[in-house]
Amino acid sequence: MKKGLIGKKIGMTQLFDENGKVIPVTVVEAGPCTVVQKKTVESDGYDAIQVGFGDVKVTRVNKPDAGHFAKANVAPRKVLKEFKLEDISAVNVGDILKADVFEVGDKIDVVGTSKGKGTAGSIKRWNFGRLKESHGTGPVARHAGSLGACSDPSRVFKGKKLAGHLGTERVTIQNLDVVKVDAENNLIAIKGAVPGAKGGIVVLADSVKNK
Repeated sequence: MKKGLIGKKIGMTQLFDENGKVIPVTVVEAGPCTVVQKKTVESDGYDAIQVGFGDVKVTRVNKPDAGHFAKANVAPRKVLKEFKLEDISAVNVGDILKADVFEVGDKIDVVGTSKGKGTAGSIKRWNFGRLKESHGTGPVARHAGSLGACSDPSRVFKGKKLAGHLGTERVTIQNLDVVKVDAENNLIAIKGAVPGAKGGIVVLADSVKNK
């Protein structure tokens, strides 16, 4: 990984390219991120930097975290995230990383927390098909139906797709294009949709599968 940032999802809009083609984009407020800690092979066994994003009141920070920020001599941050960069020699504790870390045309992976949908049935959660709605099926057209087990093994296998909690989980979208970078306002326009609700925290990093 060469670069990474923590950001906040602002929402979706559209831009137009030089040919007048509409590009749906998600706008992310990426940074400013403060470098809180620098980890090295000698002290921690690997090279990485820890960055913080978002303002938080001092009274909202517990004592261990308050000491961690005081040691780095930086203001408390709401979200902390580590990035294993290829070269950390040019980065020091206290540095500010902004949206201009990324450039137009970069391929990135975006990690976010998906929207919570509460308890959902098997059709909405796993795309099950409906049962027939005639000849005595009754009011169970959207039920899961038989679970498949008979007298042997007389149980339901672990991992069976059933109704339950949907959403509110870590989701990664890979190989998204950076369409526009507004360094002055720390805004990045990313082609396509990004997981999570408006105001949700997202992590931007170099694409791991882009050649």
